[in-house]
Amino acid sequence: MSKKVILSVAVIAALGLTSCKNETKKETETTTTEMSKDMAMTDLSFGVRGNCGMCKNTIEKAANGVEGVASANWDVDKKKIDVSFDDTKTDAMAIHKAIAASGYDTEKVAGDEEAYDGLPGCCKYDHEMMMNQSGEEESDDHSNHDH
Repeated sequence: MSKKVILSVAVIAALGLTSCKNETKKETETTTTEMSKDMAMTDLSFGVRGNCGMCKNTIEKAANGVEGVASANWDVDKKKIDVSFDDTKTDAMAIHKAIAASGYDTEKVAGDEEAYDGLPGCCKYDHEMMMNQSGEEESDDHSNHDH
């Protein structure tokens, strides 16, 4: 009778070890998949003019509407958007154009005037407004005239 007990304990232990190994293997596969997915993503930051939380919603919605964009976050204070996108599906210019089409100026594309005119009053930004351009503030140089 004691041989049966020892045998069943051995079988249960063996099953327990086998199932642990399978779980570990699954976790490793998942991690690898996530890493390769992240490696295909391109991160980009550029200036976008705007004023408030409503602007933030419109700008982010426009950027997220571009196929291949995984995430977009516009910083109200810095006038800067951080975008993650799959560069096999879209490119930076397509994102600039989508934001501009919603009425907002980006570093590379002027906002659509008709869309701008349709924005709520609090979203009517100053077209001379400084944008965060990672230190390259070339387009808004005011050294040639007084303020």
